[in-house]
Amino acid sequence: MEIAIHIIITLITFCVMEFMAWFSHKYIMHGFLWNLHEDHHQPQKGWFEKNDAFFVFYAVISTGLFFSWAEGYFNYGLAMGLGILLYGMAYFAVHDVFIHQRFSWFKRTDNLYFRAIRKAHKVHHKHLGKEEGECFGMLLVPMKYFKEAAKSKR
Repeated sequence: MEIAIHIIITLITFCVMEFMAWFSHKYIMHGFLWNLHEDHHQPQKGWFEKNDAFFVFYAVISTGLFFSWAEGYFNYGLAMGLGILLYGMAYFAVHDVFIHQRFSWFKRTDNLYFRAIRKAHKVHHKHLGKEEGECFGMLLVPMKYFKEAAKSKR
């Protein structure tokens, strides 16, 4: 039963991270830390962006939770840290690899969900400034982009 609780906590943490990604993207990255996120919205040369520093924030939280569990301070630190880590891996695979093609993997991936994600992210990036943004999440895509993706395939 104890392992089931840890698995449930890991899954809940993963799901909560989608909200955290949306919140931090909308109110922090497009807010007071725009100076770190701005280069992600501008055409640029080079592989790294200042925006890449944001992963460090969640990596530190995840690592801190792992340590808190290992030292016996927080019984659910492993489960929560793992949920954050797994979301970070999913975010990297979807955002950096699939959408922005920072690696040449998944170039021929073509299904409705992935086309909808690409459409929503393209709408987000059509705004070069920090205002008037939309589609701040990553894995949960508004239904209208599924409908548009379905139409574009026909």
